[in-house]
Amino acid sequence: MKAVKIGMPVAMILISLTFLISSFSIPRANLGNPNGPLYFPIGLSVFMLVLSVIYLFNELKTLNEENKNIKALFEGRVLKLIGVTIVLGVIYALIFETLGFLISTVIFLGGLLFYVNGVKKWMVNLIVTFAFSFIAWYGFSELLGVSLP
Repeated sequence: MKAVKIGMPVAMILISLTFLISSFSIPRANLGNPNGPLYFPIGLSVFMLVLSVIYLFNELKTLNEENKNIKALFEGRVLKLIGVTIVLGVIYALIFETLGFLISTVIFLGGLLFYVNGVKKWMVNLIVTFAFSFIAWYGFSELLGVSLP
């Protein structure tokens, strides 16, 4: 249980250090301030690193206390929900290019909503699935002009 509590802040520290080191390999700008493209990624990486270190220290302070949220993760339906979401996400990624944004989003979101809400709320599930998928497609495709598969 202790490894679970400190695993995420340690992972975030490693990720932020990777981003920080990678930020220095960004090409310099030809116009204006040559270091201009570096400021945002370096600042964001440092900010993420500082927050991750603070998070790690907070978790280390409460390391011996029992955390109900972590225990709840391993009980009941939560692990199944995580698993179903991962499986549906992989299916979504595999069918996205073939079926396109709109159809694959309807399948992904519909499957997830039917798993979470159950069949009894079929009308709400269908309305949310089709409304969200259409609004997202319309927003990106028509309003923003983003080409979607």
